[in-house]
Amino acid sequence: MFLFYYFSFDWIGYGLILLGVVITLAAQFYINSRYKKYRAIENKNHLTGVEVARKILDANGLDDVYVTEVSGFLSDHYDPSRKVIRLSKDNFNGTSIASASVAAHECGHAIQDKEGYVFLRIRGALVPFVNLASSFGYIAILIGFLFNMLNLAWIGVGLELVILFFQLITLPVEFNASSRAEQQLLKLNLLSNQELDGTKDMLRSAAMTYVASLATTLLEILRLVLILFRSDDR
Repeated sequence: MFLFYYFSFDWIGYGLILLGVVITLAAQFYINSRYKKYRAIENKNHLTGVEVARKILDANGLDDVYVTEVSGFLSDHYDPSRKVIRLSKDNFNGTSIASASVAAHECGHAIQDKEGYVFLRIRGALVPFVNLASSFGYIAILIGFLFNMLNLAWIGVGLELVILFFQLITLPVEFNASSRAEQQLLKLNLLSNQELDGTKDMLRSAAMTYVASLATTLLEILRLVLILFRSDDR
């Protein structure tokens, strides 16, 4: 009976790992394919990503927010501490629907920051705790298993829950930023209605990567909890 339980658990554990890998790869493939598609289509106004960002920021009274170029692939992000939007080289200089969409999305975060969007504030407040959890969570779990200190391993799992909560809070932040991006692109006539369909498609694929990260973390925590419960039974 114990042997059957042991091997059944192993298969469950391997299954959870495999499922997490599949979800991650599928989400990455999805966003890469959508980005590649819309990067090849030039927007009607021939606006670069930085031009789109500047128009949206200026229209919303965000003259103090700067837009800079960074290296990397899809490394675009808004830094609320420095009030700067960083766009990857392709999106900073590109005139595609993809470039305009990404730039508008990051402007959505800047508008959230200006308006004090509650979920963005919560996410910002969680950053120090997430950094701590990322640094020490798996260390605690590893030491706990190696030296049979299960209480320490449970603390490590608790730290992983902090990361899970952070990812959960990130979802409304990202979906709201996408919604704001679409509104701004339409309101300022930066993209046509037809081009906005492409924006929605691409931003939806980007949002799915955050959903995938949440699901993967949840599966990993479930796997660790099952291992700990099995260890407690021994």
